[in-house]
Amino acid sequence: MTQHESGYILEFQTHGRSIKVTAFDPKTLVEASIVGARGATQQQLAELAIRKLRYVIEKTKSGE
Repeated sequence: MTQHESGYILEFQTHGRSIKVTAFDPKTLVEASIVGARGATQQQLAELAIRKLRYVIEKTKSGE
């Protein structure tokens, strides 16, 4: 696990030809995961996971 500069915690797991990235927000205790290609950079995968996490947090706040 690594802590991203945004404060989110990221976990990278390799599964065959893909990588699962889980982003966790320690303030709200919300997490979101994405699965990406092994050919993608760690930065690209981190950005996607964080974008999804922010989306999930906003959906949770709006009560949807």
